[in-house]
Amino acid sequence: MSQVHPINYKIWLEPDLSNFKFSGRLELLLDAANPVKEIGLNILELAIWNCKVTSEDLVVECPFLVNTQKEELRILLPQAMSARITVIIDYQGHINNKMAGLYRSAYLSGKETKYIAVTQFEESDARRAFPCMDHPAKKATFDVEIDIDPHLVAISNGAVQKERHLENGKKRVIFAQTPKMSTYLVFFGIGEFEFLQDKTDPRVHVATLPGMKEYAQFGLEFSRKSLEYSEIYYAIPYPLPKLDMIVVPDFAYGAMENWGAITFRENLLLHYPDITSRSGEERICEVIAHEIAHQWFGNLVTPSDWKYLWLNESFATYFGYGIVDHYYPQWGTWEQFLQGQTATAMTRDSLHETFAIEIPSGEHVIINAGTAPIIYSKGGSILRMVQGYIGNENFRNGLRHYLKTYEYNCAASHHLWESFETVSHRPIQLMMKSWIEQPGFPIVEVSCEGTELILSQKRFTFLPNHFDQTWVIPLTINLFTDQGDAQQLTVLLDKPQKSIEIEKNTIAYKVNDQQTGFYRVKYVDPKNLAELGRRVENQLLPAEDRWGLQNDLFALVKRGDTSLDDYLRFLSYYENEDSYLPLTSIAANLFTAYLIMQENQKVKISSLAKSWFETVLSHIGFDPVEGEKHTNSILREQLMWQAALYGSTKTIQFATDTFSSLMKSGSIHPDIMKSVMQVGVLHGNLQAFNWLDERFQSSRVEHERMNILIALGCFKDPDLIKKAQNYVLEAVPARNTFIPVVAMASNPFAIPLMWDWYVTNLARIEQFHPLLYERVVAAIIPISGMQRADEVKAFFEDYMNKTDKARDVIKLSLENLEINLRMRAAN
Repeated sequence: MSQVHPINYKIWLEPDLSNFKFSGRLELLLDAANPVKEIGLNILELAIWNCKVTSEDLVVECPFLVNTQKEELRILLPQAMSARITVIIDYQGHINNKMAGLYRSAYLSGKETKYIAVTQFEESDARRAFPCMDHPAKKATFDVEIDIDPHLVAISNGAVQKERHLENGKKRVIFAQTPKMSTYLVFFGIGEFEFLQDKTDPRVHVATLPGMKEYAQFGLEFSRKSLEYSEIYYAIPYPLPKLDMIVVPDFAYGAMENWGAITFRENLLLHYPDITSRSGEERICEVIAHEIAHQWFGNLVTPSDWKYLWLNESFATYFGYGIVDHYYPQWGTWEQFLQGQTATAMTRDSLHETFAIEIPSGEHVIINAGTAPIIYSKGGSILRMVQGYIGNENFRNGLRHYLKTYEYNCAASHHLWESFETVSHRPIQLMMKSWIEQPGFPIVEVSCEGTELILSQKRFTFLPNHFDQTWVIPLTINLFTDQGDAQQLTVLLDKPQKSIEIEKNTIAYKVNDQQTGFYRVKYVDPKNLAELGRRVENQLLPAEDRWGLQNDLFALVKRGDTSLDDYLRFLSYYENEDSYLPLTSIAANLFTAYLIMQENQKVKISSLAKSWFETVLSHIGFDPVEGEKHTNSILREQLMWQAALYGSTKTIQFATDTFSSLMKSGSIHPDIMKSVMQVGVLHGNLQAFNWLDERFQSSRVEHERMNILIALGCFKDPDLIKKAQNYVLEAVPARNTFIPVVAMASNPFAIPLMWDWYVTNLARIEQFHPLLYERVVAAIIPISGMQRADEVKAFFEDYMNKTDKARDVIKLSLENLEINLRMRAAN
């Protein structure tokens, strides 16, 4: 089978949106380097009617075998054949409701329920729609024809070449041939789509459901901007004649980079004035930029195996932020990258249950709650470290070299490092092997003996470890003297320990300047940490460093190296902090500790945070102000909910009054809508529940519906929490079931009720989309499991003996449970 490669797929489909079936015919041109007696293709949930092969201008029927367990179709050829082989397959499949393969998605048109059919093929679900060699390295061109009812619209990767009316009353839509590409990037869409075309760049369109086109302008304009930026930065023109940005109601993921036909959740493309918040606007831009970056990283140059998936997702994550920062530098995007991506990746990668960015098994990788923080967030953070090491110009030129060398082809990790090394003349390959090919990341311990700074490294994990690992770490160290001078050193720490000479009058040293490196730092000398604290207090360090100092210290609390009280004392240096990045991190760390700790420590945390957050909220204002800093709106939303949980009277009064007005008037400033609903519901009654239900059922805006579902998880009353739990199973669309569950799993009043709900309703919860089921498991086990830890551990030990469902996520969640138990016991 490995000797056979696809050249071209000719796919004909006739979807039936009434009976949710489709008929298909595939004409597949293959090339066999040596004579073969059979052809192996991937299929899943397809009924194969017949298989034929062309031989000497004759079409010959072939026997075939289907192995459902291996998801394989074997076509037995009439004789050994080589060179060009054409197989023809007639088949039928289901337009399923699994949000995978070719699936249906419902929407309301007036009071009538209608459907569209769309595809989601990554990583290996193209086989649900047509027999194929479903592996990223098996690239081919695609010619697609779709027969549909006259009032419908069909979309695929290529532009519509022509439409032909058929005798049966349908029309055949014929699409232009695609460039050479992988099966997971193929797209089919059928429905009553409406299009909005960009006036500046007519290649760019948004496709929406009826009546939504007027809300597509914001996303359309940023799509055009992202495309323009990418063509200039990568120095390779976008290779297709059109780029469709397609709104899909039911979608398990956020978006999907199908070449020339990108799909999005509604809230990640459509912008509703007076409903979409500023954080929602930023998220729209980030996701658009992420998916357009994929048109080069993943589509033009594809990983040669799934183990190299990070080459797609890390770059898309990195440029998702970089492109937004280019157009909106005032948004503080890179600060949000540190908290949203780097911190998330470090927390995930601090487990024993982790894996290398370059996934060892590779063959059938699944993007889920366990893998995404490594493939997306850690990978993107490593790229930020590489850029800091080789410089912006070398980084850009290295990427251009990589893309141009492997365009329309496949690449592995070493191809990227070779490109960076070629342009920068630095030992990138040696350095990056240590970051990509082994799991985890290091902690650098720093001590000072006289004029010698001693740096040592070992793998950082929250639980004790005996790993014998080293990394090639590019260190940037700032030295501060008693004369007020500062000096910066760069060191490559490539062995377990290294010493460097420093000036005698050095009074403090800060390792990892602006947190560009993906490692934690532990300062052995408390005097040095205190001196750095004074520099924090006087804001003599940049916000990134102020963020990193306390964030590393909190990680040491979780590991048991220092106490929570030590962390709280260190926070005294941040009393006058006014920057988003340190504040959002401190708030998140305090809330994590609050959920984990016993009552005496909860009192300490709430006492500190309540007055502190009230001060911050008073400074930035409870009500949004026109022209305020973008990050203020994001920080306000976070602090308002947490301050209310800690008992802030001012916050509760403002939010409950505003929520009462919202229930009466129906409108509120979008930047505080979520947090006001959360606090209002926390102190609400059955009337609040009924209002949420009515608003959820009547709203046609996904951004608002998702905020309502978050608020649904914020009740205090046990009876209303149970009512909300039941609502999840009865009234929430499959794509969003995880949202209120995750909210409940971090609501101190709901946490005690989550485990029983999970066990009692397990059979129904297991029917969630696999990705969404894993999010539920990952949310419930680490915190809700603390109250009945032995029971939870025993349950999942038995569960994993019976099924592989969510196994990896269960294992990492149980490790997080153990970390939380140890942290509580140590404090």
